[in-house]
Amino acid sequence: MLRRLVAGLAAIVLVAEAAVLVLVHIVLGRTTANQSMSIAGSDPDVMSKATYALGAGMGAFLLLCAVLTALAAIRDREPGRFARVVLVSAAVTHGVLGVLTVALVGWGAFAVMMLILCLLVLTLTLYAGRRGNGAADGGDVRDTPPPPLGELKPTSP
Repeated sequence: MLRRLVAGLAAIVLVAEAAVLVLVHIVLGRTTANQSMSIAGSDPDVMSKATYALGAGMGAFLLLCAVLTALAAIRDREPGRFARVVLVSAAVTHGVLGVLTVALVGWGAFAVMMLILCLLVLTLTLYAGRRGNGAADGGDVRDTPPPPLGELKPTSP
């Protein structure tokens, strides 16, 4: 139950973050286009279009992460290899951006970034030891108690 709740909450938060980041990049792109200033000889139109493209790319990446965590929550199964790679890269990115936001934006933004990081890491770790049907390991693995103290069994045949 906790796994599904955390993964669903992470999906919702990632969608909200994607929307906010796209909105911020739209505002930055329009500001850059309206200023018509050249920074070190670069074209303002290229800069504004690059800002739009970066916002769209970041939004698409975060939406992909949200879809992958939502699928994990709906299916209540461990994310696949591709999903884990994407979610780990999102977690690392949030960790790095969290460190940068302390200096650039403040502690409130750092807390938000760390909340998202925690949700991603918690989603990955809660599903880590759980297999969907047990067939991925090659069979059913059962915990067996150790033999009594007097019985010693060889470890190799």
